Amino acid sequence: MGIRRRKEKQIPTSHLQKEDIVVVQTGSMVPVDGEVVNGEAMINESSFTGEPLSKMVKQGSSVFAGTVVEEGRIYIKVRNLQLESRINKIVDMIDTNESLKAGIQSGAEHLADAIVPYSFVAFFGLLLATRNLTRASSVLLVDYSCAIKLSTSISIISAMQEAGRHSVMVKGGKYLEAMDQADTIVFDKTGNLTNAQPFVQKVTPIGNYTRDEVLRIAACLEEHFPHSVANAIVKQASSEQLHHEEEHAEVKYIIAHGIATIYRDQRAIIGSDHFVFEDEHITKTEEIETLINNLQSEGASSLIFLAIGGELAGIISIYDPLKPEAKETIMNIRRSGFKNIIMLTGDSENAAKHIAEELNIDGYLAGVLPEDKANHVKKLRDEGHKVVMVGDGVNDTPALSCADVSISLQDSSDIARELADVTLTSSSLEEIVVFKQLSALLMKRIKSNYRKIGTLNTGLILLGMFGILPASTTSLIHNGSTFVFAMSSSTSLLEN
Repeated sequence: MGIRRRKEKQIPTSHLQKEDIVVVQTGSMVPVDGEVVNGEAMINESSFTGEPLSKMVKQGSSVFAGTVVEEGRIYIKVRNLQLESRINKIVDMIDTNESLKAGIQSGAEHLADAIVPYSFVAFFGLLLATRNLTRASSVLLVDYSCAIKLSTSISIISAMQEAGRHSVMVKGGKYLEAMDQADTIVFDKTGNLTNAQPFVQKVTPIGNYTRDEVLRIAACLEEHFPHSVANAIVKQASSEQLHHEEEHAEVKYIIAHGIATIYRDQRAIIGSDHFVFEDEHITKTEEIETLINNLQSEGASSLIFLAIGGELAGIISIYDPLKPEAKETIMNIRRSGFKNIIMLTGDSENAAKHIAEELNIDGYLAGVLPEDKANHVKKLRDEGHKVVMVGDGVNDTPALSCADVSISLQDSSDIARELADVTLTSSSLEEIVVFKQLSALLMKRIKSNYRKIGTLNTGLILLGMFGILPASTTSLIHNGSTFVFAMSSSTSLLEN
């Protein structure tokens, strides 16, 4: 719905012009990039930031195409048309990065093709020197390229099949090669290191209220308007068997702010920092400021405030939990050969710092947008690092397309799985360690085959050149050894 000449009118998105006013309400997707000129709403920006918690926007706030209005109604002045929107720029970045991503040709093909001219030079040289066609033919009948190409191709196909048995789907042999060379791994936080399922981390009572009272009253109010945070509070109260009676009057939901009601003849409110302290003018003392800072430093993704009778009654810390295996997996990833482990997130600085310290991660960036993630991956590659990117959402796709190897998980968005070079068919990060080990063993096998093939065939060529063995014998041994190398290359790497 758009507004022209002060009248609301429904028009196709393609007909919008800059400076038009677009009306977007609950459940609708924002169609353009722009600025809010009126109204308030809770916006889900997970398509850009990856964070599960919605964000409040009001007059003066910027909004972007592809985000969703969860609650509220806003009037947006068009800044960028659809083709100029941030979501469109993300698509362009993916296309550009994919076209620039260098194809890693197999070292086997380079080596094998490079040897062929020398074989012909040796053949003609030996023929001129000895005038013996049989001895000269021994150089051509025993060559390197056949065994090298065949054993390498079989090694790669076998490794890809073995990876599949370990829940790792690899889209090409070059990614096994790149994974072996990788020294830096970059994780998007939400959905990869964490579960993207908020829960109550801590309940802090204030004044004369107890912890159980704060949680029970909060659940009593929040159960009327379920969303991710409200569900977390209600679930926590239920798990602690803190059952409640309806002791409040009719609950009023104030869009993009919080909830207000009358509780035991006193006004009770629950919601965000902005709602409680700025709109409702609840006093924020130095002690409360210090308490808020301490709770944020403990890694809370967001804080929910409960006030009763004009005074703060308690604070509920909401946390997006780490996956159970995350800490151990990060340790194993480091042991597997990665020198740098980095986390990127659209979450707050305090939450990101807490998780980075908990996981012993080398570095992190907080509050980043999709293009920031992609630029950071590019920067790492420009510095000479071989980079693996692990992401699961639309917001991660530019960074995935920039990395030497991109990995998505089972629960990733469709576009992330489609774009990723490697997909884990389980939700366990431990498979990344398996993939790294498998890649290292594969490259070790290929290099070992190079040495063995080179040594054996060089010996056969010399024996043929000096007439010690006839060409038929060296040819037979060469073909037989090629078969043996091919068979040995098909055996399991991790299961030996």
